[in-house]
Amino acid sequence: MNRYKIIISGGGTGGHIFPAVSIANELRRRFPDAEMLFIGAEDRMEMERVPAAGYKIIGLPVSGLNRTHKLKNFSVIVKLVKSLGMAKKVIRNFKPDIAIGVGGYASGPTLWMASSLHIPVLIQEQNSYAGVTNRLLAKRASKICVAYRGMNKFFPADRLIITGNPVRKDIENMQEKDPGAMDYFGLETGKPVLLIVGGSLGARTINRGVHKGLQALLDAGVQVIWQTGRYYYDSLKDELKDKNCKGLWFSGFISRMDYAYAVADLVVSRAGAGTISELCLLKKPAILVPSPNVAEDHQTKNARALSDNKAAVLISDDVAEDRLVPVALNLIGDREQLQSLSEHIALFAQHNSAERIVDEVIKIIAPFS
Repeated sequence: MNRYKIIISGGGTGGHIFPAVSIANELRRRFPDAEMLFIGAEDRMEMERVPAAGYKIIGLPVSGLNRTHKLKNFSVIVKLVKSLGMAKKVIRNFKPDIAIGVGGYASGPTLWMASSLHIPVLIQEQNSYAGVTNRLLAKRASKICVAYRGMNKFFPADRLIITGNPVRKDIENMQEKDPGAMDYFGLETGKPVLLIVGGSLGARTINRGVHKGLQALLDAGVQVIWQTGRYYYDSLKDELKDKNCKGLWFSGFISRMDYAYAVADLVVSRAGAGTISELCLLKKPAILVPSPNVAEDHQTKNARALSDNKAAVLISDDVAEDRLVPVALNLIGDREQLQSLSEHIALFAQHNSAERIVDEVIKIIAPFS
């Protein structure tokens, strides 16, 4: 058996890190003797998450452009030059069969140097609007795996393949309406459930909107599972401690997202690529409130790809504080509309994405082994 050596690069957010680890896990499942090395940005979350998943990682000093204070970009350029040199040295020493990029700061210098050293490159683009780094690298890639149709406006059409974004196996294999799920959250059967998620840190606008309209939701008989994010949990806990919040479960983090999805009739969420992939696979009606604080406003573009096809409801962040709960109340009581959203979002689902991406990796490296 060939002992493949594979570099996986990228990160910065969970939306980049999870697909990277999923691809690595599938490679390890098929090729137990394969040697894998991650390359990330030294001050980003991948430096903790990747070793926790059982993989070695090297950090580069690379960082993103400062779009507000452009004079500070001199240090960004210095870090980029240093990162290119470090990436070149790592690649020459490791001698990979392929370099896989999942987006994020580190994937730029890593994939650029890999292709310069005649190492095959595969790009995995999670979003409906391709990032700058991946667009620059596209002509150097052997294959570009994407999650949305119409990506030929960013990438060479002959190298594109729709694979979707890898999601957690417990989510993909989730049993709808698991009998233990309602008990886990202390909820009653027969009443609608609204699931609100804003990411691990939390989403300020979503939290403010839910807090403002929480009583209206509970008075209407809607049960609420609310992931506040760790930045907001303590303050919300203090504010709600003396109130009658029967039908509310809230926490800074939901450890059993499979249970949360299983019981949810409607989901309120940001529009990150990973979350959207989960919603599509699970056919969940959703209200998407894109974060305005992401590069190139890609979350709005992700959400619009669904909302333009009647597969989700989009509420912009600037009006969500006032509109979120009224829209959610109206929608969760409309069974026909929920069913329509469920049917349309299911059309965007891509199953077994990690396996399909690894299929493409093997097609690239097998002829050279």
